[in-house]
Amino acid sequence: MNASSARSVFTFVEAQLVDADQWFSFVELCRICAAKPTLLIELVNEGVLEPTGSSPESWRFHGSTLRRARMALRMSRDLELGGAATALVLDLLEQIEQLEASLRRAGLR
Repeated sequence: MNASSARSVFTFVEAQLVDADQWFSFVELCRICAAKPTLLIELVNEGVLEPTGSSPESWRFHGSTLRRARMALRMSRDLELGGAATALVLDLLEQIEQLEASLRRAGLR
């Protein structure tokens, strides 16, 4: 395999460690997620993302939002889901995670 074909086989993933107390502005979240502002605004309007502040200029997103934002954007892109469908899928996935955690704590899984 030559260097040219090796580049086409491997995909590099950008990782970012997020401190539990870290906050992002709207602009920072757009940049980190490589997302168009209109798409993130739609996700906020659908309740997928819940910032503090009253407008995009003053919005602040907790560091824990980053994972949810990236999942929502990936679903929107890969599955072509709209904001409402993305919100529903994410809520269902979170419920499944909570149920599985409950089963593990009870020793049933």
